[in-house]
Amino acid sequence: MSGTRVTAPAKQPTMGRAVANILKGSAGNLIEWYDLYVYAAFSSYFASSFFNGKDPVQAQIDAYLTFALTFLMRPVGSWFFGRYADRKGRRAALTLSVSLMGLGSLMVAALPTAAQIGVWATVLMYASRLLQGFSVGGEYGTSATYMSEAAVSGKRGFFSSFQYVTLVGGQVLALLTLVILQQTLGEAELKAWGWRIPFVIGAVASLVVLWLRRTMDETITSEQRAATQAPGDAQPGTLKLLFTKHWKQFLVVVFFTMGGTCAFYLYTTYILSYMNNVSHIPKAQTSVINFWALLLFMLIQPLFGLLSDRIGRRTLLIVFGVLGTVFTWPIMSTLATVRDPFPAFLLMVAALLIVVNYTSVNAIMKAELFPSSVRALGVGLGYAVANSLFGGTTPLIGEWLSSAGHKEWLFTYVTITIALSLVVYIFFLPKDRPEDLD
Repeated sequence: MSGTRVTAPAKQPTMGRAVANILKGSAGNLIEWYDLYVYAAFSSYFASSFFNGKDPVQAQIDAYLTFALTFLMRPVGSWFFGRYADRKGRRAALTLSVSLMGLGSLMVAALPTAAQIGVWATVLMYASRLLQGFSVGGEYGTSATYMSEAAVSGKRGFFSSFQYVTLVGGQVLALLTLVILQQTLGEAELKAWGWRIPFVIGAVASLVVLWLRRTMDETITSEQRAATQAPGDAQPGTLKLLFTKHWKQFLVVVFFTMGGTCAFYLYTTYILSYMNNVSHIPKAQTSVINFWALLLFMLIQPLFGLLSDRIGRRTLLIVFGVLGTVFTWPIMSTLATVRDPFPAFLLMVAALLIVVNYTSVNAIMKAELFPSSVRALGVGLGYAVANSLFGGTTPLIGEWLSSAGHKEWLFTYVTITIALSLVVYIFFLPKDRPEDLD
C-alpha cells in the first residue's frame, strides 16, 4: 500500500501463549454460535408463541424468516467491529461483541409471548435477533483474524481451524441442551417455558467469556494501530481502504464463501427440519442424529486444518468444491426417502465430511488475503455479505420450497452455489502457502 509506513509484525507467541489465546478467543465464538443455533433448534417449541399461533407451519416459516433477518445485520456488525478491531485492537472488539450477544440472549429468555403483549412480542423477538446478528457479524471476522494472528507460524491452519471447532461446538452444545431438555421435560413444558432455559445459559456463559477475554493478548501492535498514511491515503479499518486497495480480495471472499456457507447451513441447520418434515423421523431422534454427527464434525476440524499446513488450503477447498457439486443432490434426495435414524446419520456424516474441507481452512485462507490494516474488516464484511445473501437464507428457502412441494429445487440451488465457488478456488486463490500473514 503506497504511502504506508511499514511496521514490524507482533512478536511470535510461544506455543503455550498461543494455545491460551486461541482458547480465550474461541470461547466467545462458541457462545455466539450456541446462541444462534439454540434459536434454530428450539424454534419449533416457541414459534407459535411469537408468530402465527393458528398455523404451526407458517409459524415455523416465520421463525426461520427471523433467523434469516439476523443475517441482514451481519454486514453492519462486520463493518462496525472490523473498523473497531483494525483501529483499536482485536481484544477490544471481541470483548464488546460477546457483551452484546449476552444482552440479546437475555432479552429472549425474558421475553413475554404474543398472548401477553400482542404484536410487541414479535417486534421484540426481531430486535433481539437483530442484535444477535450484529454481534455475530463482529465476532466472525474479528475472531478469524485474531486466531490466525495468534497462531504459531507454520501451524496457522491447525490453530485457525479451532474457529469452526467452537462454531460447530456451539451447535453441539445447543443440540445437547435440546436432547437433555427433551428427556427431562414434556412437550407441553418445553412449549410453555422450557425453551427459555438455553437462552439463560447463553447469557450466563457470555459473562464468563467476557471475564476470560479481559486477559487475552493483543495481536496487533500499537505501532500498527498508530501507523499513519501519507496525505490522501485511506486510514486503517475503513471502507475506503478496503474498496480502493483490496476490492478484488473482498470479492474473492464473497464468492469464496457463497458455496461453503450454503452447504454448511443446509447440513447443520436446515437438515434438522428436513429430517422431521420430509424424512418423517421423530424430533427426539433427529436431535440425537444431529448431535453425534456434529460432534464428529467438530472433532475432525483440527485434523483437516493440520493437513492444510502440509498440502495447502486451496487443495482442500477444491476437494470440497468438486465433491459438493457432485454429491449434494444424491445425498439430499436419498435422505428424503430414509425413515430409519442410522442411515440418516450416515448420510449426514457423509455430507459433513465434504463440508469440512471448507470449514477447516476458510478462516485462515481469508485472513491470508489481507494485510493487518484491513484484515478484520475485509474478512468479516466479505463473509457477512455472503452469509446474508446465501447462507442465512438457506433454511428459509428450504422450508418454503418444501412446503410448496419443490424440495428438489433447494438441492439445485446449493449445487450451483458450490460450483460457482469452485471456480474461485481454482482460478482466483493464491497457489502458495504464506508462512506469515504480513
